[in-house]
Order: sequence, then structure tokens, then C-alpha cells
Amino acid sequence: MRNPEARVQSPLSNFLPNQPAWEKKAGLRGARGLTDHPTPAAGGTTPAAAAGGPVPPLDLGSSPRQDKHLNFTELVAKDTGAWGGRGRVLGGQRGGACLGVSQNMSSNLRSARKFLVFLGKSLFSILEALIFGLIPKPRKNVAGEIVLITGSGSGLGRLLALQFARLGSVLVLWDINSEGNEETLQMAREAGAMRVHAYTCDCSQKEDVYRVANQVKKEVGDVSILINNAGIVTGKNFLDCPDELMEKSFDVNFKAHLWTYKAFLPAMIANDHGHLVCISSSAGLVGVNGLADYCASKFAAVGFAESMFVETFALKQKGIKTTIVCPFFIKTGMFEGCMTRCPLLLPILDPEYTVRKIVDAILQERLYLCIPKFLYLMLFLKSFLPAKTGLIIGEYLGILESMEGFTGQKKKV
Repeated sequence: MRNPEARVQSPLSNFLPNQPAWEKKAGLRGARGLTDHPTPAAGGTTPAAAAGGPVPPLDLGSSPRQDKHLNFTELVAKDTGAWGGRGRVLGGQRGGACLGVSQNMSSNLRSARKFLVFLGKSLFSILEALIFGLIPKPRKNVAGEIVLITGSGSGLGRLLALQFARLGSVLVLWDINSEGNEETLQMAREAGAMRVHAYTCDCSQKEDVYRVANQVKKEVGDVSILINNAGIVTGKNFLDCPDELMEKSFDVNFKAHLWTYKAFLPAMIANDHGHLVCISSSAGLVGVNGLADYCASKFAAVGFAESMFVETFALKQKGIKTTIVCPFFIKTGMFEGCMTRCPLLLPILDPEYTVRKIVDAILQERLYLCIPKFLYLMLFLKSFLPAKTGLIIGEYLGILESMEGFTGQKKKV
């Protein structure tokens, strides 16, 4: 059975504290509880009522009804102050949550936009490569460009100089062999070069490279096409190779690239114009028996050239190009005595043919050039085949025995 004195709860009573008994006696019965059927709260009396004295009168004004409303407003304001604080906190939390959602949406949109740009650029670059794979890319004009070639006194360097002489370039020839370099100078002039400058330089010596580089800047100008071609080979098994020859191999085949870049790259960056050419080797892509030090130096040259290509790209130097050349053995005398078991797939290359391919790659601003094309397939197979399978293929192609007959370049008496 329902207690007749039970308090009727209003919707707001959950948020308001119970009404003390002395307020009810004072006539504020409905002010806090919002009901006409209150129940006395245990212990909810004033000190005077507890002592048996009269309840202190309250000044309710001339209009009790109006004053009730006023007191109700004040009481509700006081009693719900804490709740209002909680409301503000919750409101702030909801606002923070909304802001977080907005930021997440904005971040997602930016990520989606970046992905779409990335996808578009990637597809365009692939399409561009496919098109230029079918249609030859237009060749740039190098007439008047200052082309510096290291190792120009013989072999591949000399042939490169003659090709650029026919294209109207200004030639700067570097070689440690002064006599051979002078011969190249005369041949370049006969080929039509208007300006040719020959310098004796030991590319294995950093100080010599910097000294001659400063001389070139003063006498010729800023180099715009740098071809690091100088190289040496020992052709010995690792344990049979003297330390000084291995150091020399690194100094010429790799370290010289560091010093020439340091000397001529700043002007290219300042002008946002230039071309860096690394003449490496297929031995800079795949290890070869009997060429441990040579392979190490050529691997280093390829890695350095690739890194500098990425660095110039990151610096937004779009006018500076890079070409990395990795040919198989060439008939220049440097690898005299080397042989190939599969001349159809890996022929000993003709120097004239190789130089034409290199110059075309430079004029078309290609990044990589491997000669012959079978090297591309070898690199692809190397990327996923087991190492044992790779060795079996190398053995079949005769790569493991290719250096057995090596005699090297014969020096002139």
C-alpha cells in the first residue's frame, strides 16, 4: 500500500537535493521539491527547531507567490550550480569530440588527396616511360656545353671526346697520361671541335683534382656535363691483390667521383643546369669472380651516383640530370684476355657501338643504361631467384671463368 506521505518525484528531483524540513515549515514546500506532497527528511531541521524553539521567520515579501518564484529561481540556481558545471564540462567534451572528428576528417581528406596525386604521378611516369620506350625521346642540344671527360687519353674516354666534338661541345680533357691526352686533343680538333682544353690530372689525388678544377673554372668556365670515365682494373683474386693496388682502384674508380662532384656540382646547382655521368660497369651490379676490388669500387660508384640523383631531386634541382652507365666488357684493351661463353647474350662490346649508346643516353637524359640489354634481365632475376640458382646461371654463362685469361692493357714502351 502506498504511503500517503511518500514524496512525489518530479523530473527535476533527480537533479535536486532533498528539501530540508525547516524550509518546508517556512512555506517553501514546492520551491525545491516541485511537489505538494513532501516527506520530512530525517534530521533535516534547523538548530532552533531541534531545540524546541520557534522556526525563524523568513522575509518572503509582500507577494508570497512571486517571492516563491524568486526564491525558487535562486534555489535552483544554487542547487544546480554543480550540475551546471558538469554540463559545461560535458559540453566542452562534446565540443572537443566534434573538433577531433573535424580534424580527423580534414586529415583523411589530405591523405586521400596526397594518395590521388601520388597515384596520378606514378601512372603518368609509367605511361611516359612506355611511350618513350616505343618512340625515341628527343635529344637535347649540347652545342656550346662545357663537357669534362676524365680518362680521355685513350679508350672509351677518347671516343667520347670525339663524339662530343662532332656535336659542337667545348671539351675539357683530363688524363694522367699527358701524351695520350694531347693525341686526343688533336683528334678532337680534326673531328670539328672549336674549343678543346687538355689538362694533366691524377684523379686518384684529391688535391690534384681540386687544383686542376680551379684552373678549369678560370680558363674555360663552369662545367655543365661531367663524365667520370677514368678507371683501372687489377684483375687479380682478392688475396693475390696488393693493398696499394686495391687502394688505387678505389681512389680512381670511386673516390675521384667524390672530388669532381665537390668541385663542379655547386655551379650546376647555382645555375640549375648540368649533367652528371657515371661510367660504371656491369661489375657494379653483379659480383664477378676475380674482380673483388674492381666490383667494390664500381658498386660504390653506382650507389654514389644514385644517391646524388635522389639528393638533387629532393633539392628541386630539376635542371640537373644523371646518367649511370653499366656496360659489359669492352674491347678497349682494359680487359684484354677476358672471354665470354655466350656471345649472343653477353658479347664483348665494340667500343664505337658502346660510345654511341652512351652519348644517346646522355642526350636523351636517361638515368640508367645497361649494355647489352640482357643485363636488365639478369638484374631482374637476381632480385628474386635463390642465390644458388644465380650461381648456376653464372656458371652456365661462363661468368665464373671470364677473368681466367685476363692479361690487361699493355703499356706502351
